[in-house]
Amino acid sequence: MTVTPPVGDPAFEDLTARARIRDVALRLFAERGIEGATIRDIAKEAGVSAGLIRHHFGSKEGLREACDTHMLDRMMRIKEDAVLRGGMGDAGLFMSVHPTVLLGYRYFARAMVDGSPAAETTFDHMVDLGEEWLTAHGQVDTSDPRAYAAVLVAMQAGLLMMHDHVSRALGADVFTPEGSLRMIRAMVDFYSHALLSPELAAQAQAVLGQLGDQQPPTAAEPGSAGEGADDDRRDPH
Repeated sequence: MTVTPPVGDPAFEDLTARARIRDVALRLFAERGIEGATIRDIAKEAGVSAGLIRHHFGSKEGLREACDTHMLDRMMRIKEDAVLRGGMGDAGLFMSVHPTVLLGYRYFARAMVDGSPAAETTFDHMVDLGEEWLTAHGQVDTSDPRAYAAVLVAMQAGLLMMHDHVSRALGADVFTPEGSLRMIRAMVDFYSHALLSPELAAQAQAVLGQLGDQQPPTAAEPGSAGEGADDDRRDPH
């Protein structure tokens, strides 16, 4: 999927009504958020009636769920093409999917900022997909794929949620081709260079393993004997 062409463009007219509605909704949800994008606005830009949106998706919430599913699927397919099918070095592939990647960034950033139940569902789904990816392809040496996936998604989501600050630091909007290319270069550098040496990582894991084997101290309950004893020692009168 690429950015939806405007109404009247032959490429737009070739899309099915359902696909046109979904693609317009993706863009408007990314720009305005779920609450800010109305069914009327989506229908107008998709060149359909509001009733047709309800026919295909039932409600705006149903439309949002369809957008979530579609964008997650597209982003995962792009990752598979890039990582598993040798597309990482294909400039043509990169240019063809770049509009979708940019839209995905904006869409998921807006969903997280909204702080809605929909954002929670999206986050959980992304963690699930990340864990499945790690388990299926085994490209990362981790004993806890679930925790790895959760931290990775949180780091990426945090980067998108703070896009205003990142854009200011880079001097370019990360939701534009120029800014996103610079951000992606930094991400490639980040993922391709370990911040810890194997020796330091092994030491840290060993210590964390020891801490995990220990039982954490139990806090004294208010009014317990231990708390009372402390009070007595502090105030003998």
